[in-house]
Amino acid sequence: MANISNIKNIIFDLGGVILNIDFTVTQREFVKLGIRNIDQTFGQYHQIEFFDLFDRGEIDEEEFLQHAQKLFPAHVSRQQIIEAWNAMLFDLPAKRFEYLQQLGKKYRLFLMSNTNSIHYKAYQELIRKAYGISGLDMLFEKAYYSHLVHMRKPEKRFFDLILNENNLLASETLFIDDTPINTDAAETYGIRGLFIKQNSEIEDALKISAINLHS
Repeated sequence: MANISNIKNIIFDLGGVILNIDFTVTQREFVKLGIRNIDQTFGQYHQIEFFDLFDRGEIDEEEFLQHAQKLFPAHVSRQQIIEAWNAMLFDLPAKRFEYLQQLGKKYRLFLMSNTNSIHYKAYQELIRKAYGISGLDMLFEKAYYSHLVHMRKPEKRFFDLILNENNLLASETLFIDDTPINTDAAETYGIRGLFIKQNSEIEDALKISAINLHS
């Protein structure tokens, strides 16, 4: 386990940590459009393989939508599917945005997200409109998106990519995620893992965990 007084770098998950999300909203929208057995089709911890392939960038948006359309009645349009898919994405609260800016003055900040090209376009636009910046990447030294690097958490090679490209020591790095599988994996790789409740405030979670970061 890393020495918490020696943290120099912080790797953040996106959904549920930086950006508020709710998978169940998309589940409900999918059900409205005609999907049955939603828990076996799509969820936070289990989903049909093509969702994972889309996250890895191993299939493109066109292929994803072709697969997705097969799950719905014929009258359901692609636009309806996209809107339901994006329904899980909410906001980046101003308090959290400001806290990240403060942390960025004293720590090296990185983003590590299991995501896909449809969601990527949606939340980048959301951030641009909300804060007048060019996109989410402006809050970090570097952002890593699964569909662009063709890797997903909790794969070790994804963590290694970030550490190696940026000359980070695992022992000086904190990883924050709302999925325990990912934080547990980080710990096995020598990175300090901090699990936080989905959509909770990072600053509050750090205080509760007794990790004293200087903002």
